[in-house]
Amino acid sequence: MSQTNGLRVERAPALIRSQVTDNLRQAIIDRRLAPGQRLIERELVEQTGVSRTSIREALRELTAEGLVTAIPNKGTVVTSVSADEARQLYQVRSALEALAGRLFVENAGTVHRKALARALDKIERLKDKGQPILAAKDAFYDVLFSGGGNDALRQVAAGLHARVSVLRSLSMTVPGRLDHSVEELRAIVRAVDDNDAEAAAEACARHVEQAGLAGLRALAEQD
Repeated sequence: MSQTNGLRVERAPALIRSQVTDNLRQAIIDRRLAPGQRLIERELVEQTGVSRTSIREALRELTAEGLVTAIPNKGTVVTSVSADEARQLYQVRSALEALAGRLFVENAGTVHRKALARALDKIERLKDKGQPILAAKDAFYDVLFSGGGNDALRQVAAGLHARVSVLRSLSMTVPGRLDHSVEELRAIVRAVDDNDAEAAAEACARHVEQAGLAGLRALAEQD
C-alpha cells in the first residue's frame, strides 16, 4: 500500500484522532485510498504510527461521513459512489447552495460581503500560481453559509460536504474545469455585489450543476 504515503501522524495526544481522521479523509479524497479498497486496521496502525483504538475512532467518524463503509464479513472499505448516487448528491447540493446564495444576499452584512470577495481573490491567486484551490473554495463556502445566517442549512450542508469531496476533487481534473469553476464563483460575487438574491441563487446552482457534469464525466473516465 505504498500509494498511501503521507498517512504518518505527528505525536500530539490531544489531536491524534483528528490528525488520523484528517489524513485518512484526504487520502480518500485524493484517491490514494481507492474506492472499494479494504482498510485493514493492522496496516493503518503501521502506516500512521498510532494505536488501533485511534484508527477505529477515525474509521467510525469517516463511516458517519459516508467516506467508508463497514461491510459484514469483509470489514471496512472505502465507499464507492455510483453515477446515480453522484447525480442525487449534486441535486441536493445544488438546492442547498442556491438557498445559501439567496440568504447571503438577504442577510449578510458588510463584513461577510468583504470576506466573500477576499475569498474569491485568494482562489484566483492560487489558480494563477497553478496551486490547488479546493481548500480556498471551502473557505469561500464557509463565508457564504455563515453570512446567510441559517445554522440549520449550514449543518445540513456540512453533512453532505464529505460525501461530495471525492467528486469535487475528481471534477477539477476535467480539462478547462478550473477556469470555468473560478468564473462561476465570480458570477456569485457579482450577484452579491448587485444585491440580487435571485441571481446569486441561480449562480450558486449553476456552479454546482456544472461541477456535477464535470464530476460525472471524470467518474466515468475513472471507471
